[in-house]
Amino acid sequence: MKVKKSEDFDEWYNEVVEEADLCDKRYPVKGMNIWKPYGWEIQQNIDSIIRGEMKKTGHKEVYFPLLVPESLFKKEADHIKGFGSEVFWVTHAGEKELEERLLLRPTSETALYHIFSLWIRSHADLPLKTFQIVNTFRYETKMTKAFVRVREIHFFEAHTCHTDFKDAEKQILEDVKIAGNFFDKLAIPYIISKRPDWDKFAGAYYSLGIDVLMPSKKVLQVASIHQYRDNFSRPFEIKYEDESGEHRYCHQTTYGMSERVLGAIVGIYGDDKGIALPSFIAPIQAVIVPIIFKGKEDMVKKECEAVKHELEEMGVRTHLDMRDKTPGNKFYDWELKGVPLRIEIGPRDVEKGVITIAARDGLKKEIKRSGLDKIKQEMSSFDSRLFEQAKKFLDENIHTLDYIEEKEGIIEIPWCGREECGLQMEEELEMTSLGIPFPEKACNGKCAICGNEAKHYLRLAKSY
Repeated sequence: MKVKKSEDFDEWYNEVVEEADLCDKRYPVKGMNIWKPYGWEIQQNIDSIIRGEMKKTGHKEVYFPLLVPESLFKKEADHIKGFGSEVFWVTHAGEKELEERLLLRPTSETALYHIFSLWIRSHADLPLKTFQIVNTFRYETKMTKAFVRVREIHFFEAHTCHTDFKDAEKQILEDVKIAGNFFDKLAIPYIISKRPDWDKFAGAYYSLGIDVLMPSKKVLQVASIHQYRDNFSRPFEIKYEDESGEHRYCHQTTYGMSERVLGAIVGIYGDDKGIALPSFIAPIQAVIVPIIFKGKEDMVKKECEAVKHELEEMGVRTHLDMRDKTPGNKFYDWELKGVPLRIEIGPRDVEKGVITIAARDGLKKEIKRSGLDKIKQEMSSFDSRLFEQAKKFLDENIHTLDYIEEKEGIIEIPWCGREECGLQMEEELEMTSLGIPFPEKACNGKCAICGNEAKHYLRLAKSY
């Protein structure tokens, strides 16, 4: 890499996403990048995790149209207020001006909920648990950054409908558990905060934000969970008939994530050699590099092919690199692409009955050729080391304070709960409020602004 991660994280990031073959930013519409095959395969593996979690919890996958009529979008006033300045409008079909403007979905509430009102009739239809993985479009006015701040977004969104607030609250807790399972498989440590009212999702009763801490010590929101209560069901007439024959409005929730998850993985685990991928999502989990010596080519090649076959039989995604390049050049290429394990096999390894394993984080060891079943354990150990390193960084950069003090990373300050005090903290620290820790931690101090009894800790940080 031309730029060192420790010297200029943002420039390093911009370089590594292209050098590692994840995307191409040269498409002539700013903020709409091309997914290259390697990057797209990683993203598909990420999607497979959340699809698995959805299946386990009874969610059904749907796929709704991209275009939303303006009349539907206008049904929910708070939602329009939140997204009105970000939408892309379609005004013509060919040369003919449309009678009603259409917009490219910035998120899908207004599209789905019009149809939910037709699907739901009685309490027997509930809970309704759906999800989709689609592209959403928002006119991002800030500086764009691949996977982190783009105008065409690869987006996962789960939408549910429930009989009442209590059942919707159960869904929120299930979503928190789903997020835990998801991020654990990606070896990503995170925090959850209940967003302050002035920064909750447009139309939500409350919002939970899931954030990670990047090496720049700025936070990146990678997921969100929203409790809507009946704020959307009323304008969209999503009602059900209960057992007594009365008609009631549904209570609703959503859980959303985007390609920012991949951006977080690149930023947190990459280094000056390239990216580093947790084994669950790596397109290639183990790459075999033959160490060729003249006269012993066939012996080494045969052993490499046998190892590849055995690993694939175990379900390990394996690649044998037989390119006409030096081992050093091959090492460079696969480190750049973040492959978790490299297996080196030379004549001496064959003779000794061993293989040499080099993990992407630099740990190198010999294992017996007969012990290939340990490869999965080695991948798991690699993932654990990634997590422990990132968790240590996160923990060291969360600062619980009694008063306003400038610190890098995430700070938690006693807060009375009044909006004006929270906004003043933001202004004085030049940080964004993340909200109240979830689950909440006890706070017995005085508000750092007004001096009244503090009700909560307010988390703040610089953010992307």
